[in-house]
Amino acid sequence: MNILLIEDDAVLADGLMHTLSGSGYVVTVATTGSYAQQLLTAQDFDLIVLDLGLPDMDGLELLRKIRQRKLPLPIMILTARDSVNDRITGIQQGADDYMSKPFELKELEARIHALIRRCYGGFNDVIVLGKLTLEPRNHRLSVEGQPLALSAREYGVLEILLLQAGKVVSKDRIAQRLAADDDALTDNAVEIYIHRLRKRLESYGVLIRTVRGLGYLLEASADV
Repeated sequence: MNILLIEDDAVLADGLMHTLSGSGYVVTVATTGSYAQQLLTAQDFDLIVLDLGLPDMDGLELLRKIRQRKLPLPIMILTARDSVNDRITGIQQGADDYMSKPFELKELEARIHALIRRCYGGFNDVIVLGKLTLEPRNHRLSVEGQPLALSAREYGVLEILLLQAGKVVSKDRIAQRLAADDDALTDNAVEIYIHRLRKRLESYGVLIRTVRGLGYLLEASADV
């Protein structure tokens, strides 16, 4: 799951990125509202964590702009503003949850996970497809109970396809996931890893289909 973290405090942003990345999320940081808007135009995200105290605009203004674009994203406000009126205003402007600073990282992580589960009914702690089982939060991938050894990039591609099993995932979205692990990507990196995974997964009852012009779709084969 891709998270856009909009936070101008570099120390806090680094800590949140480290914690959330360790839990299997792909985190992109924006330190200004204008850069966040650029990212939202160029990339796909599954959730936004939004600080209200941004250097170039008020976070509530940015929240309004995001909701005006009708992006179907859950948004969690993270801010030092903790009055009841602030909370009410945030929710009224389109936030799905609201946490005040200071906060416990474990609580934030739990609430992000709960928000994703609430907004994406298909996001589970365990995902089973064919003979494959993925435990996203533990980074565990197995075949009929036995660990499946993959490289970090292969795992990253398979994870995003499994999390969106039955849905088309764009090539750009997969490239973003790979770039989170390593910026040194070749132009055909996605095709290379898709090809490798196809060969590995076919015997496990899992198929990766190419949807021309759109991306890739992971599904169980008919004989499983």
